Amino acid sequence: MPGHGISIPQRVKIRTAHTNIPTLQHFNTPTFHHSNTAMKNTCTLASLPLVALAAGMLCTTAATAATAATATTATATATAAATDAPKLPSGVASAMSRAEIEAGLKSHDRALYIKQGWIRDPYIVPGPDGYYYLTGTTPDPGDPREHNDPFNTGLKTTSIVGSSVRVWRSKDLIDWEYLGEPFKLARDSIRKPPGKLVWAPELHWLGNRWALVHCPAVKASFALSAGPDIKGPWTHPLGDKLGNKHDLSLFKDGNTWWMLWQNTLIAPLSKDLTRLTAKPVRIDPAGKRTNKAGVTKSAIGHEGASMIKVGKKYIHIGTAWSTDEGRKGSYNLYYCTSDKITGPYGPRRFLGRFLGHGTLFQTRDGKWWCTAFFNGNVPPLPRQGIEARDLSSDAHTINQRGTTIVPLDVKILPGGDIRIRAIDPAYATPGPDEVQKFED
Repeated sequence: MPGHGISIPQRVKIRTAHTNIPTLQHFNTPTFHHSNTAMKNTCTLASLPLVALAAGMLCTTAATAATAATATTATATATAAATDAPKLPSGVASAMSRAEIEAGLKSHDRALYIKQGWIRDPYIVPGPDGYYYLTGTTPDPGDPREHNDPFNTGLKTTSIVGSSVRVWRSKDLIDWEYLGEPFKLARDSIRKPPGKLVWAPELHWLGNRWALVHCPAVKASFALSAGPDIKGPWTHPLGDKLGNKHDLSLFKDGNTWWMLWQNTLIAPLSKDLTRLTAKPVRIDPAGKRTNKAGVTKSAIGHEGASMIKVGKKYIHIGTAWSTDEGRKGSYNLYYCTSDKITGPYGPRRFLGRFLGHGTLFQTRDGKWWCTAFFNGNVPPLPRQGIEARDLSSDAHTINQRGTTIVPLDVKILPGGDIRIRAIDPAYATPGPDEVQKFED
């Protein structure tokens, strides 16, 4: 596991329902089972001669002592293993237990911290095979900073961000199987030089193979897997025509795939995905807002744009800090809706606090969720009273380091418009530091 110098095999099942005793997520050791086989034969005491009875008692005493010694040794070994095993860094919480996650998935009323481990921009997508796939901005495996600098922001010269796309999968959003690093810049990028950082990767199922996109802009990729497995050899259908595109995303409308980037440009792709078939169009929401510094903006945000469709409405989603100033306040998610993919779009609306660069997805029972992650300059704040707390002094969050999913209420309103809002009260309302005033 990163930070512990342990080599993880290509596929490792990870139980994220943690206790204080480390699991395979923390280290990779065999499991020992103790079985008491010291005494196989039994006898009836009344039927034995006194000598035999005495011998039997001695035998039983010896066996009991041996069993106790073996059990003591096993307990001591297990205790030593637990004591010697790597522990979570100070201030880092364990993911929720299986029981908590199962109950929360059913009730759909509170945020669920489902997986521990340094990640930004967690992206979850249901696959065609019954699995949920998870990727995101992650460190390279074995980077000691995941343990030594657990709340690394991923920014500037001390960034922990790695040079590969790492992937996990799960049937239930609780147990995660690590699939390794199917895409590495040094091996799979066509950029020259390939760069050193992979930001905000996404995976999109095309029907017979996977599309992978990532940034930063000057080193961005749009790559296709060789087949239905998430692995290479990767092809790059746009080649150098991709250009520089920050925070790439894809959206399928009917039989056409669209590419989104920045905040926000959108353009359709050809059927063979080798070219854009129209000039990019900006899809800003209606209206403007002005922050305390006097800067007026109309864009939905500054990064993390994506698109979904509910009913007949296109929903354009973007990310911004609540203050509309860099790394000040809470990192939030906003949206606007339209009858056409290229707009015009309605006013910018609030989706959820602390949900910036989150991914909206549906579980197989139809419930909507959004991913969330730690993005702050200080460790996570407590939830209590957070709704009324002004966070404008710095970059703050309540999200733990790792992957959290937050339940969403997605409604089709009379007339066909869509309302989306986080359900958990800690995420459901804008804070006092929010620069925009919302009607809803």
